Amino acid sequence: MSVAINVVIVSYRCADLLRECLGSIEGLPERESMTVYVIDNASADGTAAVVRAEHPGVHLVENATNRGFAAACNQGIRAGAAPLVLILNPDAALSPETLAPLLERLAAEPRVAAVGPMLMRPDGTVDHAAKRSFPTIRGALSYFTGLDRRAPGRAQYTAPEVAHGPVDAINGAFMLVRREALDEVGLFDEGYWMYMEDLDLCYRLGSAGWTVSYEPRSVATHLKGGSSGAVRSARLNAWFHYGMLRFYRKFYAPDRAWAVNAAVYAGIALKLAVSTVRGWAARLFGAAKPPPAAGPAQ
Repeated sequence: MSVAINVVIVSYRCADLLRECLGSIEGLPERESMTVYVIDNASADGTAAVVRAEHPGVHLVENATNRGFAAACNQGIRAGAAPLVLILNPDAALSPETLAPLLERLAAEPRVAAVGPMLMRPDGTVDHAAKRSFPTIRGALSYFTGLDRRAPGRAQYTAPEVAHGPVDAINGAFMLVRREALDEVGLFDEGYWMYMEDLDLCYRLGSAGWTVSYEPRSVATHLKGGSSGAVRSARLNAWFHYGMLRFYRKFYAPDRAWAVNAAVYAGIALKLAVSTVRGWAARLFGAAKPPPAAGPAQ
């Protein structure tokens, strides 16, 4: 007997991406055991209408305002009661073979709370952020200075040394999670509007004695940047850096000297300022293509 799965997708102005994502779900052999929830964050562009017209079997929740990713995702999780919850971005797509290895891993290892697949970009390259390490000061400095870009696969938070199995964290674009574990540690921290909420959840799972696992036998497609655009808006940029601040303050700061904490906070503020200026310049001078109007919480 197949296990029931609640699928939770948070959408924002992404009709075409969501159409492809939902279409890939319809082709899954596990589809009959799945209940799909789309939480639309006040897209007001026809995204919700696409769901109603083309996927009447999907449970659609239309928020009156943009609640952000974490809060909207929690809405979807609370709406169901299945023992497994699949958190899925609208810019992700599954193949008929995607879920089986993940379900096998969960069935074989009862203390695995969450498992994620290998994420592939549409051009066939691997999204190394599918398996992640928790951020460190050294790693953040390497990322912010660009040194990590000289070592393929070693971008901020990635775990290149892990081929498969336990990792610190997996990507929130695709997480298959036990509801039992969520009941124990809590849902996404809604203090994160968008970004870092997946790392936060994985940190709490690990602290509670659960395991988070990476399963490369499972493969899904992820349009990197499809959920936020090629260049982050000023608002998203602010939330990205706030996510770093909140994660550090919540889990690291209590055990570190005030001087270290002050330096970290100053570094995050400096990075925000630099990123904001670069974003304005990119949009002003056309250094990047306009970002697609897509994503869970833009």
